[in-house]
Amino acid sequence: MIIDDSGITAKVKAAILDEPGLKTLQIAVTTVNGVVTLSGSVDSRSNSDRAEALASAVAGVKAVENRLVVKPAQ
Repeated sequence: MIIDDSGITAKVKAAILDEPGLKTLQIAVTTVNGVVTLSGSVDSRSNSDRAEALASAVAGVKAVENRLVVKPAQ
């Protein structure tokens, strides 16, 4: 079954929103040819890694480009 890019984007966004530590963060998700790009800012390296792991686990994802910037909470 082929999953299109918009379907992958929706599933990655849903996975991030389901994660308590990530749902309040500003994470943008785009998908081109199965490659997911995460952009925006997170409050810790562990949350960046978690978002990347969630995206990687979504069916149809070939690769994840993690462009998230870590900005510690003020």
